[in-house]
Amino acid sequence: MSSSISLQHEQSIFERLANLNWLLFLLITGIACVGFAALYSAAGGSLSPWASRQMARFGVAAFGMIIIAIIDIKWWYRLTWPLFFLGLFLLLVVEIMGHVGMGAQRWIDLGFIKLQPSELMKIVVVMALARYFHTATLEDMRRITFLVIPVMVIMAPVGLVLLQPDLGTSLMIIMAGAAMFFMAGASIWLYIGGAIAVAGMIPIAWHFMRDYQKQRVLTFLDPERDPLGAGYHITQSKIALGSGGLEGKGFLEGTQSRLNFLPEKQTDFIFTLWAEEFGLIGGVLLLSLFGLVFLYGLWISVRGRQNYMRYLALGLSVNFSLYVFINIAMVMGLIPVVGAPLPLISYGGTSMLAVMIGFGLMMSCSIHQYTKVSR
Repeated sequence: MSSSISLQHEQSIFERLANLNWLLFLLITGIACVGFAALYSAAGGSLSPWASRQMARFGVAAFGMIIIAIIDIKWWYRLTWPLFFLGLFLLLVVEIMGHVGMGAQRWIDLGFIKLQPSELMKIVVVMALARYFHTATLEDMRRITFLVIPVMVIMAPVGLVLLQPDLGTSLMIIMAGAAMFFMAGASIWLYIGGAIAVAGMIPIAWHFMRDYQKQRVLTFLDPERDPLGAGYHITQSKIALGSGGLEGKGFLEGTQSRLNFLPEKQTDFIFTLWAEEFGLIGGVLLLSLFGLVFLYGLWISVRGRQNYMRYLALGLSVNFSLYVFINIAMVMGLIPVVGAPLPLISYGGTSMLAVMIGFGLMMSCSIHQYTKVSR
């Protein structure tokens, strides 16, 4: 083992590139190409305005992913807490001078991109928890005092994200954090107590929810109560999904999207556009690609030689799967409508950046699997 560790420390840049997870890179690129085709269709058979920009963003993000991957994992371990506090600072900046869009204040306008810090915070929270739990024992995980800090790591950004307001992203951070607790060996009673506490807080949370958030919940419970208003999005989504049938209507032939009945077809509801044109078969194939990426992340986690790498790779895989699950469940009407993009498919700069950063860190865990991150 010691010789393996020494060899890994002496890897050149070219050796690190050779050890890059090229199969994972191909899977990611394949999913992104599906997104380019869907955005091309969403624009009525034109690369402008969405597909061409998404291609450029993916090219830049892919280059950044490779750079992140070949940087020694020790540096990401050491930079975890500075990155976490930087993320909190950016969330505070959003509250003070953030850009307002679609009724929410979630972005920092940098000119060339509208940065959404909450998307990046999903990655940073996983990094912070992976570092904190790196040296944790099962005895530590049974002590309430030991768990105070990781709970604050989750709840501090959640509180700031809720002020934007962004309930969907807040729930994703909480669910990813809960998964990290489970990986580290937290007691099942902690989850039972948490579930009871959440159930007891629902009436209080309902009182503080915005009107449009309440409408989303009520519409989820009864989509027909306002089919031309609050229920319009999900109603049109279900119509498009059903009309696709087994094989779909064909590329560029989706009537719901081409006639503009389908809202937000380039962002949150892009899976509906894809399923209408390529049917159940196309939808299952796309979900299979997502599943392979998730399994690849699990494989990287299992091969990790230290807890930090295991937790980080597995946490990032869970985070990626949450993106997919929440978006697909939302467009199918299985959960209330929330602002959750489909990774690598939906149009958006920050979501693309966050996902690719996650993949870069995951690959770094694989390339430097023998590296000792701490003494």
